[in-house]
Amino acid sequence: MKNLKTLKKYFVRYKTKIFLGILFILLSNLLSTYIPLVIRDAINLLQTKITQSDLIRLSLMIVALSLVAGVFRFLIRQTIIVVSREIEYDLRQDFWQHIQLLPTKYFQNTSTGNLMAHATSDINAVRMFIGPAVMYSIDTIIRFVLVIYMMLSISPAITLYSLSPLPILSFLVYYVGKKVHVRFTAIQEKFAELTTKAQENYSGIRVIKSYVRETQEIEDFKKLSNEYLHKNMHLIKVQALFQPTLFMITGISVIVVIWIGGGSVISGKLMLGDMTALIIYLGILIWPMIAFGWVINIIQQAEASMKRLNKIFNEEYEITDTEVTDKKIESLKGEIEFRNASFKYNENFSNVLNKINLKISAGSTFAIMGLTGSGKSTFVSLIPRLYDVTDGEILIDGINIKKIPLSVLRKSVGFVQQESFLFSDTITNNLCYGLNEVDINKVYQAAAIAQFDKDVRDFPLKYDTILGERGITLSGGQKQRASLTRALIIDPQILILDDSFSAIDTNTEEEILKNLKSFMKNRTSIIISHRISTVKEADQIILFDKGTIAEKGTHEELIALGGKYANINQKQLLEKEIEEFN
Repeated sequence: MKNLKTLKKYFVRYKTKIFLGILFILLSNLLSTYIPLVIRDAINLLQTKITQSDLIRLSLMIVALSLVAGVFRFLIRQTIIVVSREIEYDLRQDFWQHIQLLPTKYFQNTSTGNLMAHATSDINAVRMFIGPAVMYSIDTIIRFVLVIYMMLSISPAITLYSLSPLPILSFLVYYVGKKVHVRFTAIQEKFAELTTKAQENYSGIRVIKSYVRETQEIEDFKKLSNEYLHKNMHLIKVQALFQPTLFMITGISVIVVIWIGGGSVISGKLMLGDMTALIIYLGILIWPMIAFGWVINIIQQAEASMKRLNKIFNEEYEITDTEVTDKKIESLKGEIEFRNASFKYNENFSNVLNKINLKISAGSTFAIMGLTGSGKSTFVSLIPRLYDVTDGEILIDGINIKKIPLSVLRKSVGFVQQESFLFSDTITNNLCYGLNEVDINKVYQAAAIAQFDKDVRDFPLKYDTILGERGITLSGGQKQRASLTRALIIDPQILILDDSFSAIDTNTEEEILKNLKSFMKNRTSIIISHRISTVKEADQIILFDKGTIAEKGTHEELIALGGKYANINQKQLLEKEIEEFN
């Protein structure tokens, strides 16, 4: 139960409703457990002498007690069950907020399907504990105590005999509880695998079809489904044994009461009404016994699920505002400086960047080239703190970026990444994603600069066109231009283009760069590209090689240097000549 203790703060939040729910449970059980005593009196009067008025009075009492107890039962669900839904909402919101604030590194090592399993199946299992399990646990305890008290008041000896099978129940609950916890944990882990497989297939359906792998994927999913089925069957076998055993224990208790109580009635030590009341009370205990077993299953499942959720909740944010953050900083000019900055993705990995020392002047255009895997994308990802340097520091306007409020830093940076990601929404909403509200004039202006407006105008619904998942209805070049438009709309002081023209033809690229010149004036711009034509007019160009700066200078200076940059330039000029000749 240690993992479920983390829910304490939620219970405290709704303590008034929970207290009322417990009160309603107590009142409902007090009324319902009094009914067998009324029946006892009626049967005992039948053995002696009963009048019609007595019969009517006792019948009305039973009806009245049942009705009022039923009202309180309704109120129980309006308090405790409603609270469980409210806590489920709070828990899901807290989970979502926590996930949003986790560092980028976390998502590189965690599958989307696994997170979806946590957000659905695990949270639902916890909700079942908060509502039905808590309600029936309190109800069972209160009803059990009241019923045993009433039975003891009628016949202590017969009551004690009827409770003799209870030690068997205690052992059974302990044994089954351990089994359920282990097996449900295995089920949730397998469900996460199944969800991951489904998510990957949905996202990669075009690749699957391209390589004609539908049959293999069906077989793989079928195998995972069968494994999930078998793990569920292992749990169901335990649960299937548990419920009949509870009925058997209750049945033994009834047999004991009939055997011993019947002898007492025959000998005159016990009246028939008392005997009837004892049997009715044992019948009332049947549901608590069943509920007890059901609750044990729910608690063990919730414990397993909460353990999985706590593992995520215990993940540290790493990249967030701290006590060193200067809240007075509200805007940035854009001067960027790397001082002995090094970075690696994992302690066991080697450095991706090694002691980078570099200064980018505010308002300048800075370009980066280099082979794939040389550290270009990692370098620019450090500026908006998608990752933090492992050694050294990065400064903007002479201030360590860890002192700059994260919201200010990221709102000041327009980042167009290599992989364009678009949401399944309208084009307008995608483009205005970085704004608090839609500004259609900014959309038109930014789209025109990115050469995206003319494409959108050709769509039947224009800017109201709904894009498919990840922008599947757009071409690669259109996605990149849409991503560029989205970055321009937020009017950033620092603009980073991470190889964002790779899917765009050279003519369109030239038009975009021409349009960007006026936009980039007085802004710090960082352009990553494999094309010399894209970077040659930059104020400063660096060439990355294995995480270090191999060459640095203007286009003319690097050509004169006769190094790697000059070789790349010569090759691209030859390729262009061959292309024009053909």
